[in-house]
Amino acid sequence: MAITAAQVKELREMTGAGMMDCKKALTATEGDMDKAVEFLREKGLATAQKKASRVAAEGLCKTLVSEDGKKAVVVEVNAETDFVAKNEKFQNYVADVAAQAMNTTAADIDAFLAEAWALDTTKTVKEALAAQIAVIGENMNIRRFAQVTEENGFVASYTHMGGKIGVLVDVETDVVNDAVKEMAKNVAMQIAALKPQYTSDSEVSAEYIEHEKEILMAQIQNDPKESQKPAKVIEGMITGRIKKELKEICLLDQTYVKAEDGKQSVAKYVEQVAKENGAKITVKGFVRYETGDGIEKKEENFAEEVAKQMNA
Repeated sequence: MAITAAQVKELREMTGAGMMDCKKALTATEGDMDKAVEFLREKGLATAQKKASRVAAEGLCKTLVSEDGKKAVVVEVNAETDFVAKNEKFQNYVADVAAQAMNTTAADIDAFLAEAWALDTTKTVKEALAAQIAVIGENMNIRRFAQVTEENGFVASYTHMGGKIGVLVDVETDVVNDAVKEMAKNVAMQIAALKPQYTSDSEVSAEYIEHEKEILMAQIQNDPKESQKPAKVIEGMITGRIKKELKEICLLDQTYVKAEDGKQSVAKYVEQVAKENGAKITVKGFVRYETGDGIEKKEENFAEEVAKQMNA
């Protein structure tokens, strides 16, 4: 099959690999984007993680925390343009969606959209959304929501870049004071900045580890020098690289961004704050939403679009 320039461009943006390497990968995998990413990784030509979080849609992430701090919610509502995302009407609507999500018992977004809208119970959430679309004049979407409850501590929240990123952190603790709250906010900022995928390595599945080992083995076999090393040495190399990767994707193993020595892990930072305040603190989990994360946005030629509208 013929490989298009658009496919090559997309793969290059996802992996950071060269144009010709991307074309070869797509040709070898008959245009299958996911297989092409794997192909490049095995050849050592792509980053360890494909950039699946290409922010390609506009909108807002909003967090809301209960007065007692025991419960919180984060929502993502999308719009077509950044102009609308900064509009006061849109922002007020997103705040209303967050309030609705705080009290919902819906298990998923479909059930959420089907329930009665709290501000006008004659409408469903979906119907209220349609009304907002008519008022604001752009297509909008309530994409997702997540609730976090912690009876034995509190939930911390943080929003970054005016709502581009929303974070909730589940903190179990027997001491809730300003120092512990500040620690939780710092951890939330860490999550926003470094985008961990897991809280700790105990959450990482055996399947994920095995898949990464296969990729690393393929990379080594494709390297004339490394492939000649003894099996035991290669095994040690793979184990070391897996440990390094886990330190990057697991929150508690990441280097704490504010560490004075540049070495302290997030786990050690939490331990330090716990000791200083005579507390037992456990960061149990987190939710991180980034506006447009993983959404493919249709590329438009603005001049062509204006010309179309003038000719219509």
